[in-house]
Amino acid sequence: MKSYRCVICDYIYDPVIGDRDNGVAAGTPFADIPDSWVCPICGADKSNFEEV
Repeated sequence: MKSYRCVICDYIYDPVIGDRDNGVAAGTPFADIPDSWVCPICGADKSNFEEV
């Protein structure tokens, strides 16, 4: 699974870890995260992430 970086604050979404604090379980690919999810650091939406 690929990681994605927020182009605004450089937060890295790692699918191995997920974002448990915001309801995204470990093992969740970026494409499967709900569109309502936002960056937990700066609040940017998914369109502001790029593959790393």
